[in-house]
Amino acid sequence: MIELVHLEKKYPNSTPLADVNAVIHDGDVISIIGPSGTGKSTLLRCINLLDKPTGGKIIFDGDEITAPGYPAEEARRRMGMVFQSFNLFGHLTVIENLMIAPMDILHKSKQEAYDTGVQLLKRVGLAGRELRYPDQLSGGQKQRVAIARTLAMDPEVILLDEPTSALDPAMVGEVQAVIRDLAQSGKTMLIVTHEMNFARAICNRVFFMDEGGIYEDGTPEQIFEHPEKERTRRFIQKLKVLEIQVDEKDFDYIGAGSQIDQYCLKNDIPSRTKYRIRLAFEELVQQILYGTEALPVRFVAEYTEAEEKTAITVTYGGGALDPAEKGDGLSFNVLKQSVDEMEYTYDVTQDLPNRVDILIREHS
Repeated sequence: MIELVHLEKKYPNSTPLADVNAVIHDGDVISIIGPSGTGKSTLLRCINLLDKPTGGKIIFDGDEITAPGYPAEEARRRMGMVFQSFNLFGHLTVIENLMIAPMDILHKSKQEAYDTGVQLLKRVGLAGRELRYPDQLSGGQKQRVAIARTLAMDPEVILLDEPTSALDPAMVGEVQAVIRDLAQSGKTMLIVTHEMNFARAICNRVFFMDEGGIYEDGTPEQIFEHPEKERTRRFIQKLKVLEIQVDEKDFDYIGAGSQIDQYCLKNDIPSRTKYRIRLAFEELVQQILYGTEALPVRFVAEYTEAEEKTAITVTYGGGALDPAEKGDGLSFNVLKQSVDEMEYTYDVTQDLPNRVDILIREHS
């Protein structure tokens, strides 16, 4: 069990952790989420004493590991850390990367460290790659080696700091599969992640961090479906809703496409649906409305996982302008092919009187 008591971490110009209090039970799998800059990674680094807290206490199985004189290396031996950037030794082979710490710190024999390393590589799906060097591996494979290296120390607690953030989207799944397997092993785990559906699927608790501490602590269902506090509600709602506002003719449409991709990635939206969201944006906003007097144009997409539905609302200015009557028949027909429902309304009492409501076709 780990107990955090009024934990604080101050820097000269910021205080990422002002007052953190929590009890982490053996076997807990906790996802740590929240806006950027709210101390998520700092919390992990303080727990295993890579960053020394400036106040408060950390009690680990009855020992106050923040007490003066407590050997920090002992805490780190019992808590494995997986970083964003792999941190593998480039001049060592994969198996040597796994063997070095067990031999130096746990005083295992070379044969024992080797045998353990081989078994762990099998566990993370990398059997047969023992003699390769890190630069011969993909990013996903490097991160799996880093996880195996952490497991080689047989830690009581595993801390993972955004383990998929440095990976290409195609490689994220292979690392998540390994972490899902670990989550079933009974190990205590704390995972800082921006992958919300992944967090929800593997954990039994969620820490939402804000205002210098754990702003809300609850089950995945509570945090993601019924958050009790205002900042949590805002954060979760922002995750579920994508809003893009086009307010000038020279708008960055390429950047908007990237926003759509990131939104779909964070919400684990199927590829076919992502394609159709982009298609709706491109055909309606870029093709049909571009060059008209419609600016500003507000594009809002909301994906509902439980129902597997994506609703899009596009509102825009100017006089009445029904996309079906605009004259760009090709773009309108392309758009119609990817939606189940589309309705145009005009309400002169609204700031943006034109409105198009779209229900994306989820199945072919």
